[in-house]
Amino acid sequence: MKTIAVVLGIVLAILAIVYFLVPAGSLPAFFPGYEAGSAHVHVKHGIASAVLAVVLFVIAGFLGRR
Repeated sequence: MKTIAVVLGIVLAILAIVYFLVPAGSLPAFFPGYEAGSAHVHVKHGIASAVLAVVLFVIAGFLGRR
């Protein structure tokens, strides 16, 4: 369970970085928020991904104590 939380946390952290750095038109088509030809950066998606990554790392930390 701890490993799953850490892996998902890493994936979401990478996803947050992608959302902060890549415009919506350059995101892969399967990402939520993809808009063809858009130069808009999805800051809210990035923040949500980063918060979820931190939550998963905290959960992994608590699971690691046992």
